[in-house]
Amino acid sequence: MSHYQHLGKIPRKRHVQFRQKDGSLYAEELVGTQGFSGVSSLVYHLYPPTIVSKKGRPYSVEPEIAIDKNLSALSFKGFSIEPCGNYLDSRKTLFVNNDLHIGLAAPQESMSDYFFKNADADEMLFIHEGSGTLKTMYGQVTFGYGDYVVIPRGTIYQLEFDDASNRILYIESYSPLRTPRRYRNDSGQLLEHSPFCERDFRAPQNLETHDQKGEFPIFIKKQGLIYPYTYATHPFDVVGWDGFHYPYATSIFDFEPLTGRIHMPPPIHQQFEADGFVVCSFVPRLYDYHPEAIPAPYHHSNIDSDEILYYVDGDFMSRNNIQKGQLTLHPAGIPHGPHPGAIERSIGKVGTEELAVMIDPFRPVKITKAAMEMEVEDYYKSWMEEELLV
Repeated sequence: MSHYQHLGKIPRKRHVQFRQKDGSLYAEELVGTQGFSGVSSLVYHLYPPTIVSKKGRPYSVEPEIAIDKNLSALSFKGFSIEPCGNYLDSRKTLFVNNDLHIGLAAPQESMSDYFFKNADADEMLFIHEGSGTLKTMYGQVTFGYGDYVVIPRGTIYQLEFDDASNRILYIESYSPLRTPRRYRNDSGQLLEHSPFCERDFRAPQNLETHDQKGEFPIFIKKQGLIYPYTYATHPFDVVGWDGFHYPYATSIFDFEPLTGRIHMPPPIHQQFEADGFVVCSFVPRLYDYHPEAIPAPYHHSNIDSDEILYYVDGDFMSRNNIQKGQLTLHPAGIPHGPHPGAIERSIGKVGTEELAVMIDPFRPVKITKAAMEMEVEDYYKSWMEEELLV
């Protein structure tokens, strides 16, 4: 989602003198991606954003790989991850490749005395449980159940939670996250057949300018390491900004499902794309309305992509014995489809209340030790009819 926004005070022209009341210049910063060819924003600070007072020893957060190459259907109980006070410590990466990392977090405490910046990847936080406020130099974005919160790489942020019960599915994307190209015209406007529109995206509000000096710990993630930095001025000392690079939120409940007379393929559920994967939203919707329609999905072979499904809520009609917060991984190379009985159960049904997030990486993912600690044993056998289980 890239359209122009501005907040606070900015000069009439770019790169001209813009002075404070005492006559000193505001510090202009261009924040952008892909060199100078991607989206960017111009930000105006009270102080230069470069004043480092100390730096600590970097430490590794590189996930430990349990399975490097996989050709087995697997499932994982996501809610078995224990809650953790510190937000950064609560993040458990489950699946990785060169395009993205996917993980879960169950933080209990707000980031009241430290900040975080991912210098490698755009982040997408899907809020499964909990609510709160994302705080950045661009302003604030409130979030709650069902929200996708997108934080562009390089954004310093804090998460302020309303209480201690929070569960988050997160994606780190090593290419920019975008809305699907087929839903946009040449000017970037979302088209009439898009399942969402610009009104569904919430840009930052409530810009607060922090004129503070002191010690401000910022933990910066770069190439699998966390670098502890301490800055001498508050990172949210911004008086104004404008551009296309900023965090935002949108709700899965604002995704308007596309339906048809017969079963529609998964791309109709797509909400985001990046260079190496797509993200889809499965939401409550009417089923197919051909008189002989089979609402359950047909069996299909993943030849070009893995399929990772995160089950949020409701009764997912193609699966048996699925719990809230569970994940399934169906790898490229072998077919998968509805569980036994699901096809017949779906016939004649009018609609579904299922809610799920699907991530399709185009390159195989590696599976971490953290994921295997919550594996559902023998999931690959779950398509066996009971009479064949011996």
